[in-house]
Amino acid sequence: MTGTASEGPEDRAGGRRLVSGVLWNALGRAVPLMVALVLTPMLVHLLGTERWGLFTLALAMVGIFGVFDLGLGMALTRAVSERIGEGRLSDTPSLIGATIYGLLGLSAVMAAIAWTLMPMLVGRVLLVPESLQAEAISAFRVLALAAPLVVLNAALWGVLAAWQRFRVANLVNMPVSIFYALGPVIALLVWDSLSAAILSLVLVRLASGLAYAALAWKDVPGLGLNRPGFGLLRPLLRQGGWMSLSGALTQVLLYADRFLIGSLIGLTAVAFYATPLDLVMRMWILPVAVAQTLLPAIASAYRTAPERTALLLRRGALMVAGLALPACLGIVALAWTLLWLWLGTTFADGSGMVLRILGAGIFFSCVAFVPGTLLEAIGRPNVTATFSLAQAAVFLPLGAGLLLLIGIEGAAIAWALRAAADCFGRFVLVARYYPAGSETGRALRPPLAAAALGFALMIPMPGFVASAAVGAVTLGVAGWLGWRVAPAEDKARLMRLIRRGTV
Repeated sequence: MTGTASEGPEDRAGGRRLVSGVLWNALGRAVPLMVALVLTPMLVHLLGTERWGLFTLALAMVGIFGVFDLGLGMALTRAVSERIGEGRLSDTPSLIGATIYGLLGLSAVMAAIAWTLMPMLVGRVLLVPESLQAEAISAFRVLALAAPLVVLNAALWGVLAAWQRFRVANLVNMPVSIFYALGPVIALLVWDSLSAAILSLVLVRLASGLAYAALAWKDVPGLGLNRPGFGLLRPLLRQGGWMSLSGALTQVLLYADRFLIGSLIGLTAVAFYATPLDLVMRMWILPVAVAQTLLPAIASAYRTAPERTALLLRRGALMVAGLALPACLGIVALAWTLLWLWLGTTFADGSGMVLRILGAGIFFSCVAFVPGTLLEAIGRPNVTATFSLAQAAVFLPLGAGLLLLIGIEGAAIAWALRAAADCFGRFVLVARYYPAGSETGRALRPPLAAAALGFALMIPMPGFVASAAVGAVTLGVAGWLGWRVAPAEDKARLMRLIRRGTV
């Protein structure tokens, strides 16, 4: 094995490495995102509204497939990172090999179950028109084939993340991910079938997996496949079980509303709800980039360098909040206009208010990634799983009730409220289970509360001018409160950069 074996936790948790990892992870997702945004109107046109609704459900199912790994992918990242930080790498290849074999077998079984249940999902759960049922079943069954690829790709990315190979991984990931958006368009132009669009996604997943395997092979020759240590999986299964439960509940909380809408109202309503939701969830490129960088750094440092770990928590949260807040305020103020420019008047009228509500909720969803990553890196996924279970008990019934009461806007309100509760609650849990990070949670309450108040005032406001004015005030107040609690060395570095730029 090569790479970071000689590096200590201080090296792996350094500020420069954090910024570099975040930038590469963000770039690796932003470029394909831009392509996807440009191509989405063409996809909607080629598929039609109802088939587009089915396609968005298929994308949701890809996310759900990620829980089939029982959390072993993320647990592997944490375990390998901890070993690197402590300098004990002798059994790492065996651990990786055993994890890959275990994930392959488990996901194959789950894919077979999904294949079998697709007719029931299409025919009895979703309100799919009879004319589309055969096409939907065929397409969703093709999608089931992607389940092993989804979990194996996540595990291989985890190996690369543990060695902090973010630059080379994203240089490979960008061109492959572009075809995740471009592939369905090309497929539909050749063969006008939902199955063709889904098959293109499966092929892209295959190409991505082969690329990740080739990169990981350089750090772990053979990937441990020739000598898997299945006995090493026991602690990973314990940690991964809780991570899987947490991930499953998160996916349910994220996607249950669109399935409820599909079963209670219809596919057109799914399209009007899922399209703005998918749009705001593109904001996740930033917190995911931060979380993927933080996890190996915190896992290496949390025991021996608690002050450095607390600094990583504060930096990560302020970085996400500072970059996400202006964008989210802009989405809320410009919701109707953005949808009109992107997809036309029909979607702007049908989804405008939904986008305003979800634009506020996604801000808190983004910030929540940071404390959640710390809890998983220190080995407490059981805490986030229990908290997610409590959220499901409260917000799923609330979402169903509001959906029946006021339509898709009610489902959006429940989604946004849950995201805010998740964000504030995770900082409370950090204070409880990692006291070194408690001060960060207390310091961030004022700027987060200012943002929440601003969003609450903006959403019901008619017209752009008043909403934009409140958004500008919110950004100024929250920004000032965030600046007050930023690390002194980061503020000094930023001021030096500003002076150089001015000169």
